[in-house]
Amino acid sequence: MLDQLQLANRETTLARVAEIIQQQGGKGTDLLLDVRGKSLLVQAATGKTEFAAGDWVKVMRAGNELQLMGKLAPAPEAGIARAMAQRLPWQQSLDAGLAQLLGALKQGLKPDPLPGQLPSARIPQPLPEAARQAVEQMLSRLPGSTSLSPGDGTQPQIARQVRQWMSESGLFAESRLAQAPSPQLPDLKLALGRIVTSLLAQQGQPPEQFNRLTPLATADLMRAPLQFPQPLTTPQPTAGGEPATAGQMLRLLAGMLNRITVNQLHSQALTARGGAEAGAPASTLLLDLPWLTPQHEPRLAQLRIEQYPENKESDHKTPAAAVAEWRLSLAMDLDEAGPLHFDVALRQQSVSARVWAEKQSTLQRVNEELPLLRQSLTDLGLEVSDLECRRGTPQGSVTRLEHRLVDTRA
Repeated sequence: MLDQLQLANRETTLARVAEIIQQQGGKGTDLLLDVRGKSLLVQAATGKTEFAAGDWVKVMRAGNELQLMGKLAPAPEAGIARAMAQRLPWQQSLDAGLAQLLGALKQGLKPDPLPGQLPSARIPQPLPEAARQAVEQMLSRLPGSTSLSPGDGTQPQIARQVRQWMSESGLFAESRLAQAPSPQLPDLKLALGRIVTSLLAQQGQPPEQFNRLTPLATADLMRAPLQFPQPLTTPQPTAGGEPATAGQMLRLLAGMLNRITVNQLHSQALTARGGAEAGAPASTLLLDLPWLTPQHEPRLAQLRIEQYPENKESDHKTPAAAVAEWRLSLAMDLDEAGPLHFDVALRQQSVSARVWAEKQSTLQRVNEELPLLRQSLTDLGLEVSDLECRRGTPQGSVTRLEHRLVDTRA
């Protein structure tokens, strides 16, 4: 059995306690462990340590036996990861959800069917006033494809605008609300919550009813749930389609809120682990930033920002030479240009950038624009160390949380 685990002699691994078995006569306790998908029995001879089903332990192969080394203490991000695992299967893509909200703004929502009622008897009703206002305010504050122009990066008001878009993305909703309590605070997550409250009130349902709903999920988000950025797909147009029911819209909103919450928890889990592993960033932010095309169609930009700690081992005598590095990854899918991915690294005044494009025509156009990009970065006082464009898509950054914290098969 140990050979099937591919575990070498004196090698250690993690195992989950599946069951606690009392030995006959009360002489001791055995643990039934799940080790790499196999069930093995190990004697719990670790002093006064108490075990419970679900605990994670460290074991070592000693010849033809498996020895229990000890119980693992909960990692700092364990609670965060468990909360994230509960929401991973129930995420709705924000651009697809916003497209449905736009449709509801124009077409209204159908009441949920009553027992024995024919579908044709249900006439769409306009969104409740509070929900309509929340949707309109939310859409009015989303960036558009014409919001930024080449060269705008040198203007202070543009930098403030970008910071506003990021702050209102929902990633900082709770902290912003704590600092400035307001029922109408502009924020994507809070706005979705206001829509939920309005729809529940219209149906005469209590707020706790929302927690009993099964969120509508986007299948693409489960293909690699811990990858960010993820491959983007353009939402299908909803114009002329059948209006959703109020119940369907509430489930859709639940999935959208889960998506934002997963990004929050994912960012917290990575930041909590920051610096603990070699080469890991000290802090990480993962954001979905919705934006609107000139046709008022929702699209999505995925933004990953990482701060890497100073390399203190490089030179202990010159701490001033140790400089933190910032890395930014931006992914988006444009109607004509197709999928684009930008990787930018900034270390003090030195910057490098790589652009990925899937379409050959886009690759050619980006290569033609690289000299202008180099000049724009130089005008900002930056030293451009590397600048290139490649065809294809970079390998996505996949979070490898310890498997004792998150099981993506759940």
